[in-house]
Amino acid sequence: MSDGPSLVALIPRLRRYARALVGDRAAADDLVQDTLERAWAKLHLFRQGTDLRAWLFTVMHNVHVNQVRAARPTDALEDEMPELAQRAVQGDALLVRDLERALAALPAAQREVLLLVALEDLSYEETANVLGIPIGTVMSRLARAREKLRVLMTGKGGTKLQVVK
Repeated sequence: MSDGPSLVALIPRLRRYARALVGDRAAADDLVQDTLERAWAKLHLFRQGTDLRAWLFTVMHNVHVNQVRAARPTDALEDEMPELAQRAVQGDALLVRDLERALAALPAAQREVLLLVALEDLSYEETANVLGIPIGTVMSRLARAREKLRVLMTGKGGTKLQVVK
């Protein structure tokens, strides 16, 4: 099939979105692998002439939702080694860390919309199709996500993220 190279070309974008969505590199790689596996198996359902990228994001969203629904709360493993803290060498690293924390503080529905529109550059219509929600809901969630992110990053309302040294 000629769609194989097209799928491969989109892997970096899938990895970036998965990493932002789940927040963990290993879980993100697993999500991308599960997404590509499902996409390859269901490639016959892809309609030629439509956006393969949006279709893959839809598949990833559905795989992620299924994984979240299937997950059961478990106790953390005690034998895991914590990540070692590293001193930031640039001020930008602190800002990026604060941004990651602020993104993690957003509700999942708002974070998904914000990442698809801002990071993956999908249109409102494409985002609505990926998530299976009305375009008005996309706009509403995006506005709320941007406002909450603005509050978290600027500290208005007394909720600014604290920089840990």
